[in-house]
Amino acid sequence: MIKKILILRFSSIGDIVLTTPVVRCLKNQLGVEIHYLTKAPFRTILSENPYIDKLITFEKSTDVVLDLLKNEKYDFVVDLHNNIRTLKLKGKLGVKSAAFPKLNVRKWIYVNTKWDVMPDIHLVDRYFKAVESLGVQSDGLGLDYYIPESDQVDLNEILPPSFQSGYWVYTLGAQYKTKCLPEEKINELLDLIDAPIVFLGGKEDATLGERLAARFPLKSINLAGKLNLNQSASVVQQSSGVVCHDTGLMHMASAFQKKLAVIWGNTTPKIGMYPYLPKSEVEYFEVKDLHCRPCSKIGFQKCPKGHFKCMNNQDLEAIAAFVNPYK
Repeated sequence: MIKKILILRFSSIGDIVLTTPVVRCLKNQLGVEIHYLTKAPFRTILSENPYIDKLITFEKSTDVVLDLLKNEKYDFVVDLHNNIRTLKLKGKLGVKSAAFPKLNVRKWIYVNTKWDVMPDIHLVDRYFKAVESLGVQSDGLGLDYYIPESDQVDLNEILPPSFQSGYWVYTLGAQYKTKCLPEEKINELLDLIDAPIVFLGGKEDATLGERLAARFPLKSINLAGKLNLNQSASVVQQSSGVVCHDTGLMHMASAFQKKLAVIWGNTTPKIGMYPYLPKSEVEYFEVKDLHCRPCSKIGFQKCPKGHFKCMNNQDLEAIAAFVNPYK
């Protein structure tokens, strides 16, 4: 009889948020004790999740927590990362386990030949393949994201009165530049948007956010680099909607059922990491029929072809038209 389960997902923001339906369904459908192992920088994503009984983290190597994991005597390991490191860890634990299908061969074919061999299945639903043998199924309730009370943002303290009736979030930056609109295109887009805009992002996006806010001082506020991840999530949760790229904040916004304008660059929704089970309005903006797209399943720091048409040719008026009714 299974009483205690360990879930493995080491990174990153979006991928971890996408595991939350599996966590919830395991807890609700089996009533077992759930432990979750991830990297320390991502602890805050799961720290308040009520379906996780024990959150275990490590900095660089899982060896530092190996004895702890062995002492827990797990009955089953759910591998939602499925890489060499998790394979080695599972071998050391010697516990029955299951992993999800990564579809790496199909992704390679799709990216390198542009032959679309990707199945029409979201990553979350592939995650559920790892718990099929346990009889666990998706409940269809979407993603979870729980914000600690200490990180709940009081908008009255950080936003001017003109923003209190509603604002949109623009999420700046991504791990790879080819996922993001260039600054000049963001400027053109903001010229077309009437709604108040709050810029969010990491410390690496702060300078860009300040430049944009300086250009549009009456309708934008820069909070990029000024908030931690959960505080940023709180600002997203209280927004009217979100303009985003293919990033972790897209999945956080989906968890909060926000209206979403998703701008796709070198990646495509067909890879399987689009907003999951949104109940609110979501629109994808992508330059289709480019012979070079997708050029990567994740991204590059600059366009391999040099023209960056997947972002430079975006229909900015269409994006603005989606945002403007929701001022």
